[in-house]
Amino acid sequence: IDPQHRLLLTATWEALEHAGIDPDQLRSSRTGVFVGMCSSDYLHRLATRPRRQIDAYFGTGNAHGAAVGRISYFFHWQGPSIAVDTACSSSLVAAHYALGSLRARHCDLAVVGGVNLILAPELSINLSQAGMLSPTGRCRSFASGADGFVRGEGCAVVLLKRLSDAVAQGDRIVCLIRGSAVNQDGRGNGLTAPNGRAQQAVIREALRDAQLQPPEIDYVEAHGTGT
Repeated sequence: IDPQHRLLLTATWEALEHAGIDPDQLRSSRTGVFVGMCSSDYLHRLATRPRRQIDAYFGTGNAHGAAVGRISYFFHWQGPSIAVDTACSSSLVAAHYALGSLRARHCDLAVVGGVNLILAPELSINLSQAGMLSPTGRCRSFASGADGFVRGEGCAVVLLKRLSDAVAQGDRIVCLIRGSAVNQDGRGNGLTAPNGRAQQAVIREALRDAQLQPPEIDYVEAHGTGT
């Protein structure tokens, strides 16, 4: 099994513990799983082995869809179970669709996460050859001397509910998501280059969805695209 699958399952259990939720109380519930994943290093490592070593678990141990499906299977959850791959925005896009599912009442609890492990050098070599990785090993978003990004590893899982449900059930509320938005650059400066106008548009849409005005924003935590 891809270690990313294992980390997701462990982090999901830890998120439930942190929230004080008994997993047994969620059996057969409309709990959805939305996870951002975009790397398959473990699969590529296995693919270099002799074909006779491929067994019945090769697919389910590595497919991104199986990573989320295994979580739903283990906990016996019956809400949407979706793996999202939009490169570096994968986990936030997963959160966006989890919010939509909660609003549409397709699920009553959403498990949202992201995972990335670097288990092989090929993708790093590719990104370096494409001029995307910083040769200095430092990420300096928005700086004039920015020269690329730096890859990282990790896994995170959060639990989302409709505010009314969280209040009614006495949950400890860590934060409130006011709104979200997703779009795509379309044709611009290149497949991997940002489109400034499209990014302005998605920020405006997120503000509209949250019913906020720009002066009301006190803090911005951003991912600087343009790798």
